Amino acid sequence: MAATETLTAERILEATEEVLRRYGPAKATVVDVARVLGVSHGSVYRHFRTKAALREAVTERWLSRTETVLAELTGTPGTPAPEKLRSWFSTLFEAKRHKAGDDPELFATYGVLIDENSGVVDQHVDVLIGQVRSIVEEGAREAEFTAADPDATARALFHATARFHDPAYAPEWRRPAIEAEFESVVGLLLRGLRP
Repeated sequence: MAATETLTAERILEATEEVLRRYGPAKATVVDVARVLGVSHGSVYRHFRTKAALREAVTERWLSRTETVLAELTGTPGTPAPEKLRSWFSTLFEAKRHKAGDDPELFATYGVLIDENSGVVDQHVDVLIGQVRSIVEEGAREAEFTAADPDATARALFHATARFHDPAYAPEWRRPAIEAEFESVVGLLLRGLRP
């Protein structure tokens, strides 16, 4: 880090991602993050009180990238709700698969946080279910879906597709038949929503 560069929480999170990718969640330390930034570990602790808080913040930042992409799909005007919902689940599946395959160390950190029962994961799931609910409500308004209870419907859709976005299933995402299985499940769910 250049001497004139201000140490910010964002810069610390970027460096933490780099350290996590390099060493993995078990071996990465705050001292490693500070070394990458060229500062003392005390400087890092001024922004994040504990190693756990830092790891949680990095995971929240990581997950929010997916939320942002999916929010853009949710808010796309003029797209029929069935098409929007299929695209939403497809984008989520691809994003999770990409993270598991291309960012394994950060993906492992996500797994560690699940094991620690982090509220970050629960918040992420709530945001995603809220986005699905928004699409279901839109589809019901436009008479494209039947959904007496959009919240319950959104939760059911999310849980019915868990195999394609829950990290516990990540090893299956490399199987050749997974795309066809995804299409079958999403197709069945969309047919079930028709009026």
